[in-house]
Amino acid sequence: MLTSTTRRKRTATILALAASLAIAAPIVEARPGSGGGMGSRGSRTYAPPSATTTAPGAPAPIQRSQTQPGPAMGNPGMTAPVQGRRFGGGFFAGLLGAGLLGALLGGGFFGGLGGIASFLGLILQVGLVVLIVSFAVRWFRRRQGAPATPAYARTGDAGPGNSGTNGGGLGSSGLGGAASYGTARPGPAQAQPQRPVDIGPGDFQSFEIALNGVQEAYGREDVVALRNLATPEMVGYFVEELRGNEAKGVVNRLSDVKLLQGDLSESWAEGNAEYATVAMRYAIKDVTMDRRSNRVVETGEPEALELWTFVRERGGRWILSAIQQGR
Repeated sequence: MLTSTTRRKRTATILALAASLAIAAPIVEARPGSGGGMGSRGSRTYAPPSATTTAPGAPAPIQRSQTQPGPAMGNPGMTAPVQGRRFGGGFFAGLLGAGLLGALLGGGFFGGLGGIASFLGLILQVGLVVLIVSFAVRWFRRRQGAPATPAYARTGDAGPGNSGTNGGGLGSSGLGGAASYGTARPGPAQAQPQRPVDIGPGDFQSFEIALNGVQEAYGREDVVALRNLATPEMVGYFVEELRGNEAKGVVNRLSDVKLLQGDLSESWAEGNAEYATVAMRYAIKDVTMDRRSNRVVETGEPEALELWTFVRERGGRWILSAIQQGR
């Protein structure tokens, strides 16, 4: 039979074991963007990218972005027709209500004057009501006869936006063969308020270089290098993640990045900005270590599937503007 002292010792041993297991428990991956979709894709920020051979499923949606969703379909680039205000507006409604109430009660605007003044006041009120109603009816008819503003549907990736993608090899070998970009599966024809952008082999090489550069700079916690590779918005998110790691006392070391497969999902232009969303499956050495002891706390997955969106000024250099997790 266990004594009370033995029970206390056994309880203390169990608690100590549980605490050690909790300390050794894996930490959520700290790879850049692994915590959820982040960044901006212009007017397509909240629209899902087109499916590709590399990422056939719908990617994780953008959860953190400085681009605010618009009223139409959650897409900031598309605006819904503005709803008309209530008939007559507050000022005219007040006049109309006061006039009718005065007529019913026998007072109105000129109530209390008595005799002829009351009679004249009633006539003036009736005339004012007639004028207001006539004006409102004409205004309403003009509104009904005006052509409706067309609302653009969500834009997918039509064929011209992906021209120049076939045969766009990257000139680098991944695990199990050469990595090459293919062409996204065509989707249904949709209205495209943006211009298509041709993507060629040189652009694909830039995307792969950026993939390697961002991961390695993040692993070194090199914010200066990240500023040269990503938009200020994305750098801000990266800095938040790095500070979070620092607060936990860990550091995320990333190395040996190798692109295995990639597809162009979408490419388009808005104003002077050109965008390209690329699905990429890549191998990576992802290790989270304790800052003080360099003890390995967690080893991440050896492969990752993500959609990266790049932006540039027309003819300029591509930089990272959004990351979404592929499925």
